[in-house]
Formats: sequence, C-alpha cells, structure tokens
Amino acid sequence: MFRIKNRLIIYMLGAALFAPSFSVYAQTGYQKPPKVVLDVLDAPESTQVAVSPLRDKMVLATPVRYPSIAELAEPMLRLAGSRINPKTNGPHNSRRIIKLTLKNIADGKETALALPPNAHVGMPEWSNDGKQFAITNTTANGIELWIGDAGTGKLRRIPGVTLNGAFSGGGGGGGRGGGGGNDTVQWLPDGKTLLCRTIVAGRGASPAVPSVPTGPTVQENYGKATPAATLQDLLRNPHDEKLYDYYATSQLAFINSATGRVTPFGKPAIFGSIEPSPDGNHFLIATIHRPYSYLLSAGAFPHLVEVWDHNGKSVYKLADLPLADQVPIAGVSTGPRSSNWRPTEPATLVWVEALDGGDTRKKASPRDVVKMLKAPFTGSPVELVKTEHRFSGLIWGEKDGMVFVGDSDRVGRRSRLFLLNADNPSQQARLIRDRSQQDRYGDPGDPLMKRLPNGQSVIHQNGDTIFLSGQGASDEGDRPFLDRFDLKTLKSERIFRCDNASYESVVALLAADGSRFITRYETQTTPPNYFIRTAGSDSKQALTNFPDPTPQLRGIKKQLVRYKRKDGAPLSFTLYLPPDYKEGTPLPTVVWAYPREFNDTDTAGQVSGSANRFTTFGGMSHLFFTLLGYAVLDDASMPVIAPVEKMNDTYIEQVVASAEAAIDKAVEMGVTDRSRVGVGGHSYGAFMTANLLAHSDLFKAGIARSGAYNRTLTPFGFQSERRTFWEAPEMYFKVSPFMSANKLKEPILLIHGEADNNSGTHPIQSDRLYQALKGNGGNVRYVTLPLEAHGYAARESIEHTLWEMITWMDKYVKGIQPTARR
Repeated sequence: MFRIKNRLIIYMLGAALFAPSFSVYAQTGYQKPPKVVLDVLDAPESTQVAVSPLRDKMVLATPVRYPSIAELAEPMLRLAGSRINPKTNGPHNSRRIIKLTLKNIADGKETALALPPNAHVGMPEWSNDGKQFAITNTTANGIELWIGDAGTGKLRRIPGVTLNGAFSGGGGGGGRGGGGGNDTVQWLPDGKTLLCRTIVAGRGASPAVPSVPTGPTVQENYGKATPAATLQDLLRNPHDEKLYDYYATSQLAFINSATGRVTPFGKPAIFGSIEPSPDGNHFLIATIHRPYSYLLSAGAFPHLVEVWDHNGKSVYKLADLPLADQVPIAGVSTGPRSSNWRPTEPATLVWVEALDGGDTRKKASPRDVVKMLKAPFTGSPVELVKTEHRFSGLIWGEKDGMVFVGDSDRVGRRSRLFLLNADNPSQQARLIRDRSQQDRYGDPGDPLMKRLPNGQSVIHQNGDTIFLSGQGASDEGDRPFLDRFDLKTLKSERIFRCDNASYESVVALLAADGSRFITRYETQTTPPNYFIRTAGSDSKQALTNFPDPTPQLRGIKKQLVRYKRKDGAPLSFTLYLPPDYKEGTPLPTVVWAYPREFNDTDTAGQVSGSANRFTTFGGMSHLFFTLLGYAVLDDASMPVIAPVEKMNDTYIEQVVASAEAAIDKAVEMGVTDRSRVGVGGHSYGAFMTANLLAHSDLFKAGIARSGAYNRTLTPFGFQSERRTFWEAPEMYFKVSPFMSANKLKEPILLIHGEADNNSGTHPIQSDRLYQALKGNGGNVRYVTLPLEAHGYAARESIEHTLWEMITWMDKYVKGIQPTARR
C-alpha cells in the first residue's frame, strides 16, 4: 500500500501526461461483422413525430440512421465546449433528416413534402398558431431557412438568409442567463415573424492560423479555489479565442415568414440565449463577453443579462455575471440565474438567487429565493418564494396565478414540489409531493403541458384539474399512465394505464378534459405506432402504420428476471436469448451493465424499463450477441448503495457482489454456462468492466468502451461522487483499475473514440491503461476510432466496433470448451 505522499506524486505524474497520445502500432482497414448483423444495421431509422400546437396535424420525419466516416471527416473546430463545422457555421455532424410527411390527425391524409435536393433538414419548428412551420436546411456552405405551409404542405426558401447555428442555446450559462435551448430559429407570438441568429454580413474570412507564435499561453490563479471538471473541446490559446469570436458572433434578425423581409435586430454579439416575452415586445438577452476561460466552456463565460425592447435597445440590466470559476463543487453561481419570463403575463421577469453563496455543501436554510419583476422594470422585484433546499424548477399553470415550485436536497436525494399562487405570494404554499429522487415506483408523474397562442408553454388545465403522465414503474416493469389531478383536493384519478403485455405511453391530449389523447403503442413483436385513445375504452384508432424494420429479430426471447444480492439488495436484469434457443441449454453469456448510485436498498432494487418494449437494436449494441448464439444479461443491476458523502467507499465490493448474483441467477435458470461468461460496458460501464476483471474471477474476458480508468485524472469528482481527490485519496486509488493493472490478467478489449468529447473520458484514459496492462504482461487489445466522439456514429466505425466485440467474445468466451452444467 502506497503512502499518501507517494500517491500525490503519482497523481502529479498522471496529470502531467494528460495530453493527446495514442499507442498506434498498426492501422487496419474497417472490418465488417457477420451478415446477420449487417442486415439489422441496414434497417431504416425510426420515424420521428412533431405534433402541431393545435393537435390537428403532425409531421413525420425520417432521419439518416448512420452518417458515413466521410461526413465525420468534415472540418471540425472545437471551441468553448462545442464542435462546429466551419464550412456551414453550424454543428459538426448534425442529425440529417431526408424525408418529411405532413399528416392530418382527423382523416389520416398524408402529404409528402418536396425537400430541396440533397436535403439535410432539421426537425420542424411549428408556429404558435399551427399554420406554418420552419425548418433549417444545411448545405455545403451554410444553413438555409425554409417555411412550410401546414394547409398545403408547400415549402419555400427564404432568400438571402444564412443562419448561424454553431452555438445556438449553447451559452445559456447552465441557467445563468436566459432560457437556453436551440434558438437558431424561433417564432414570435404573432405567428408570422421569426427571430433568427444570422451570419454577420461582410464579416470577412476566418482568422488565419499564425505562422509564428506571438508569445506563450499564460494561465494564472492567486489564492482562489477554482475547481473545474475535466472538460474537453475548450479554448486553448489566443487564436482559438479569435475563432470563437468569429464563428459565435451573430446578427439577430426579424424575418417576415410571408414576405421574407429581413430586419436586423440590435448589434452583433455572442448570444448565450434569446427569449421573446409573451407579448413579443421585450426580449431577454444574455450576451457572452470576455474574459474567456481555457478551463471552462462558454456556459461559464461572463454573461450580460438584459431586457431589450423591440428596437434592440437595452431597457433593463438584470445582471452582469462574472466568469463562473468560483462556483463550488455541486454548487450554483451567485447572482440571478435561471432567468425567464412568466408565460401568462405580457412581460414579467422571473429569476432565482442563491442565499447560501451558491455552496450546496454549506449548511443553510433557506438556500434560494425566487423573484419577479414586471415591465417597465422600474420598480423593486417581488419575492415569490424562498426555498429551504436548492431550487430545482418552476412549472407555470395556465390561469389563477398557479405555479409549481420545486426544491431538492442533495444529501438526502429528496425532491419536493409546492403549489403557489404567484398573484398572491403571501398565500400559504401547499406541499404537493415530497419524495426520494430515486424512487421510481412512487413517481406520481409530470404535468402535461400545452402551448399558448403566445408560444409559451404552461400546464394544461381544465378547471381545477391538471393531467399527470409518468412511466408507471412497478415490480413488473414500466406501465405508463395518465392521471387527472385535482388542485383543490390534491387527489389523483387514473384515466389510463398501460396493460401488462405492452408498452403504451401518452404523447398528447386531444380533448381539454383528457377524454381523448394520442399514445405511442408497442409490444415485443409489434413496432411502435401512434394511436388515438378514448378514456375508458379499450379500442384505439391508428394514426400511423410503420412496418417492422427487422422481422428477423422477432424470434428473440426476452424476459425480466429478478433476484437478490448476498446482502439482500434486490436486483434485476433483462434476459435476451437467441431466436433458436432450446430451453435448458447453457449458453456463452455477455453481462452488460452500468453502475448507478443509491442512498438506500429499497430504491436500488426497483425495476427499470419494460420487457414489453419492441425488440430492436442497432448501432454498436451488445444485443447483437443474441443473434450469434449468446445469452445477454442486459442492464444487469449494479447498484452502489451508500450515503452521498461516502458513495464509493465500497464500490468494488458492491459491483463484484452484484455481478456474482447475476451470474448465479442465470446459471440457476439454466441459460448460462458459468465457465463462459464475458462482461462489457460503455463509459462508466467500461470503468466497471475493468474493475470486475481486476478484482474478481467471474469473467473470461471483457469489453470496455470509452471509459475512465484513473480517477486521479478526474480529481474534482465523478458521477455522483463530490469529494475531491484530496479529500478521499484512498477511495480514488481503490476504485481506479489503472492502480490494479498488475491484477487484470483476463483478456480485455479497449475501444475509444479518438475525438471523445465526454467529461472525464479523455482518450488518454484508455491509452494509459493499455500501457499499464502491456507493461504488466496483460492480455489486451486497444482500438481507437478516428473522428469518433463518446458515442460512435459513422457506419464504418459501428461495423468495425461490432466486428471487434464479436471477434473478441468468440475467441475468449464462446470459443472456450463448455463445462458441465452447474
């Protein structure tokens, strides 16, 4: 066991190595998995649906399932936490929709929309009155704006408009500024005018890379604690700052959807967020300004939050928020945050301020205060409510000043919801719910929302009734539901609950009283489709008829399996068996999992998901093993149960015990050959995989994709762990499989995207584990995927990943001589 001083030395050495590095000894061409796998990959992508605000029409969108590696090879700039394509001034590798169909809900009539050649369109954005919708179309050199007529299905391009989609909604400051979200294009309350981010006219060429350095890059800190997560894609030098200024700066513009007239709005700036007031006469604007940071993303950059009038003039300054480098771990920034408009008034600002210095770990009560201020913003703010715990959100009702206010307790992991009257803040708040955040069984559901004519979203109200929809988690799996909730009695009445042989969830209400609604229905063998339901009736009217894209998967057998860990913790997994499985035959088995943290045993043992979902998979899914003669224990429970402040002290013992229990149960059922079991996971599941191989003899081999293996390289916390390395060094070392590389002798396949953008899973993590295993005589194969991020996207990368996974398990798990059943 190392002394702590020596461990600190190791940490500093590890940190010094934190630079891009890959052990590349051979480069091979992309490989393809077996035909049975390719046939499933060739299936079309699921259709996406966008229902109009009036619930009379819907747009069916067909996206491309997998981009090519050539598309990923398009130019990419990594700036301030975002990835952009400099050719288009938009997101790099954005989702591409190639087909749109307009459908009437009443009669089912469909109209195919005539898209531009080589279409690369986004999801439609409906106008508030449901008569039009806007779509973006990404071309080789920019992003166009198109308008669709809901009556005719005709599309037309707005000439002379080039949109800036690079950082839309990406600088909202994590709630520091405005409402956030993607606001490249948004409709104003009149239903005719669009507010868009556009490219600044005449901006010239992008800044050229200097041929000769102008000086060193300097960062400094003097006596201030400025903890930062291990973020990626950050600014690195003055040239990056210039590039960020160039690509992030937008000119806001009003665009008349009928005439195409473009009217510039305000001066060019880097906009964190833009939100029109409900009356359309004011705009809540958050602009980003210097000084920038090389350790934080744009959301933490300084923000000026103002209200502009319709002429682009600032009429009220809410806050000028500094660089958020002083925010405590698990804390929030000081000053106004989560600023927004009250949706049911013309122009009333609502925001939150911390009362505890933003430090959630400090004992304090109350922690936050919610304030309001009406136009013309000349008076003093009105206090709506103080929250005992950290503010977690507002949900506005449609009338009578109704608003739900939530707060959450980090240590107890509990959340509460209160009902208030915003028109009479002195009126006593009513407690609606007080529950564990992890208690899926006790989740009463969330309010269904509606879109007002002004474009704002509010709770759907019918007199004193609102409607709650939820997953309906239970011992038998998820059974979604729809409830009426009486605001006076605080009692719920169930309108609909999915049966125990299907999975059917509520999408939208069609009748104000909740008597008619749209659902999405599926079973293990029936593909998802949309239906109209009437409360109290078992019949349903079909809205869509999407065919089964992969009939070859129908023979797969799937069931929810429940069991217990040796300490009594209830666990579960979903068992997948091959189409030709003969009962009682022990099979080579793959356990695939992702650990999750819980405060108590009861919530840790709750069942997640539903075995009644339509059996389908794609991408780099481990479920492909079922087509190749394996049993798969999917989403095997790996709970880590402990108080928040000591969450990972017994991480190793608990995941090993959970894995042992899963294997024991599968062997007991007769589906698994104990001598032929492999394990795998992605991200935190990869971290788990390496630990299981290092600290147990349960598995013959493992697959670890895009993981983190040395926790000293994420020293300010990981997952729900909020202790720093310096507060809990023993734990950081204990849970890091890198520190146990000399014990990891079973074959392990490491796969990592070379352009991983996830916090904490920099490719250096896999690179250094490979070096450690290699140096200790381990059995390891290390594959890096060019151009891929944390999730692999390109068709070629996915095919090769599956080939690697199948080849690995076939050699080290399936290829082992079976043993007698035991």
